[in-house]
Amino acid sequence: MAGPDQAAQHSTEVLHQRKSLGQCPLKMALTGFAFAGIIGYFVLYSKKKPEASALDVAKVTAGVARPENTHPRN
Repeated sequence: MAGPDQAAQHSTEVLHQRKSLGQCPLKMALTGFAFAGIIGYFVLYSKKKPEASALDVAKVTAGVARPENTHPRN
């Protein structure tokens, strides 16, 4: 059984918590942004029309598409 002095000693300990993150917050943010972009690309690619190319989908995902990239080819 633990005595009162041991109970007081255990109450001040940090229970397996790290004081700092293992990774740089900027690196984690950039990784999250990259994952969001990849997921967005695949969602748009899965919903694309048959006449659209993968490059057209990438342009729409990046936000640099022009009307000729988004309208069907004749």
